[in-house]
Amino acid sequence: MQIRLIMKTARSAGFALDDGGIYQTKMPYSVFLNGMLFQKTDTVVTNLFGLKPDTEYHMEIKNESGSVIGSADFYTEKEFVTLNVKDFGAVGDGVSDDTGFIQAAIMACPPKSRVLIPKGTYKITSIFLKSGLNLELAKGAELLAETDRNRFAKFPGMIESYDETDEYNLGTWEGNPLPMFAGIVTGIDVTDVTLYGEGMINGCATHDNWWYNEKIMVGAFRPRLLFLERCKRIKVQGLLFCNSPSWTIHPYFSEELLFCGQTIQNPQVSPNTDGLDPESCRDVEILGVHFSLGDDCIAVKSGKIYMGRKYKVASERIHICQCLMENGHGAVTVGSEIGAGVHDVLVEKCRFYDTDRGLRIKTRRGRGRDSVLDEIVFKDIEMDQVMTPFTANAFYFCDPDGRTEYVQSREWHEVDERTPAMKHFLFENINAVNCHVAAAYFAGLPESKIEKLEMKNCTMSFASEAKSDVPIMSNGVEACSKMGIYAENVKELILENIHMEGQCGEPFILHGVDRLIRD
Repeated sequence: MQIRLIMKTARSAGFALDDGGIYQTKMPYSVFLNGMLFQKTDTVVTNLFGLKPDTEYHMEIKNESGSVIGSADFYTEKEFVTLNVKDFGAVGDGVSDDTGFIQAAIMACPPKSRVLIPKGTYKITSIFLKSGLNLELAKGAELLAETDRNRFAKFPGMIESYDETDEYNLGTWEGNPLPMFAGIVTGIDVTDVTLYGEGMINGCATHDNWWYNEKIMVGAFRPRLLFLERCKRIKVQGLLFCNSPSWTIHPYFSEELLFCGQTIQNPQVSPNTDGLDPESCRDVEILGVHFSLGDDCIAVKSGKIYMGRKYKVASERIHICQCLMENGHGAVTVGSEIGAGVHDVLVEKCRFYDTDRGLRIKTRRGRGRDSVLDEIVFKDIEMDQVMTPFTANAFYFCDPDGRTEYVQSREWHEVDERTPAMKHFLFENINAVNCHVAAAYFAGLPESKIEKLEMKNCTMSFASEAKSDVPIMSNGVEACSKMGIYAENVKELILENIHMEGQCGEPFILHGVDRLIRD
């Protein structure tokens, strides 16, 4: 077993226990600290909570027979003081408004210290993070969000500078600078924050409040459960995020982010409840996160049109590893709001179960010449009951003009400032069982073809009673089942060691492929 320290605080640590398993270890293990049984685990990414500050630990991992199969030494960080929110007046009865008391503890917290939210249910609207904060939600602690939108602060979408030469963006909605309610937990321009623990952040959204008439802006657009804007060096460890009003965790123009061993859970029928959407973010690690929700599990974005063209901040250097994605529309999605492009995304050692699509790339004419998608790599992935494992769609029919002739035409159009680009995608060592609709569906633009698309060591097998559905959301694409690999407008298509079982009709349907390399 290979053991890697992911992160540590004064009170917690996170490790990757790599025994070759994907999300779950191949067998259950016992974790011993300084010779004493501390906990049992069956996940590769394992969090340890309840540690003592400034303490040296020797960790041993033992199998069911009691043999030591791996060990590591680590030293927890120092801690000055702990501020318990109940000492500041918080009640934790689920009825009283505890927002102000929790905020007071946060603002009063000195460096290298901890704000502790102990067991209890704390009714809040929005709480705001500050730089240098360590905020722990203990086991049994729940932040219970208010649902009366009249009690939430509003963030304007764009504020003009005094001299009218610049602007300040706060609110955002689906890639555009628009008014939004402050997040349940919000960080603006903060650095070096750790939000961690075994507690829960509950957005309390239902179809009777935030999800009612979800496409209509009432006062402002719906809040995120955790919203991070222009933040740096943020770590989120453990915690259950559930019932989000909209996107669950939304980092925005932020960098050096770590998400370690969370659970993100929303109902399967819930609108726009993406799990984790890094938008115009850099250097993001998403490790050991369990997603189960009603929209895309992870969606990488970089602004729709205005924000992408003006600020030109791509999302790049994003690593997704040892995650479990269930019940979403897409397991990992790129787009569709990608005006500034997405580069260098590595998704590895993950399991996708019962999602509509595995990889879901969504773009369209109008995203612009800065919207370049490049070096997107999937490897060592297991999929089960994924309707269509691989999709790349340059005709995604979003936005008011999404079904116009310009966006949807399969004819060649002049390349101009509105034309996006898809460059290099690699899918390697992937096993997808019980597929339904298609093994893969790739549709590039005739005037801006997918430059290089590689599939290596991939096996796709279809369910015996496959469901019928559309493989991509685009005009003219009809519902189907058990389709093979469809590729349209690709410059170079490389297929090595590809196996398909149970498909109907042609295993490969190719249109406008300039160069095909097959073993």
